[in-house]
Amino acid sequence: MSVRIELMPDPVRRGLASHGGITCEQEALITVDRETLAGIWTPSTLELLARFYWRYIERRTFGLIRVKYTGEAQTVALFGRLPLLRFRPPEFVTGGEQASVKWPIDRGLLVAKDGEGQGFLRISVLRSEEHDPECPTIRVSSTVSNFYPWIRGTGRFARLGTWLYSQTQLRVHIAVTRGFLASLEDLPDEVIRRGVTPGSA
Repeated sequence: MSVRIELMPDPVRRGLASHGGITCEQEALITVDRETLAGIWTPSTLELLARFYWRYIERRTFGLIRVKYTGEAQTVALFGRLPLLRFRPPEFVTGGEQASVKWPIDRGLLVAKDGEGQGFLRISVLRSEEHDPECPTIRVSSTVSNFYPWIRGTGRFARLGTWLYSQTQLRVHIAVTRGFLASLEDLPDEVIRRGVTPGSA
């Protein structure tokens, strides 16, 4: 089994807006052999990828941040108690060469009041055999879109709050996301270990 991860450079940020929604995206290119791709390119693997993401966050934060599930919705909580982010049930899209899972952001301590129900977190995968059919590539992106950070504040404080957000919460998010993307070299082994097949849970 051959898996190679290449993290894409972060987009150049020329200054975050002090109002409105904020978007942040990180990407990685995963090159795999054809046999491995055939084994992991299934709808069930997309669900496993979603669980892989949340488990990685729990491990990376040494359990300080935990993901709590209520029905199909989930909450990212500090110490398992303080709800930092609450998400609505995830939306899965599969078909052809592209697939994605999107978690609409509901509310939480990190979300400004006027941003509740506005943004989303999405993990997308795009398959391509354009350069080498024997070693296809998968472009994986993690995107937070239209997010209204509470720490940014409003009015005169917004400029300072935007800087605080960029130096704290945003930096942590980028570091954790890039770590998650780099960890995806373990995903094929996870699929094999769990024996995931199309249609399985």
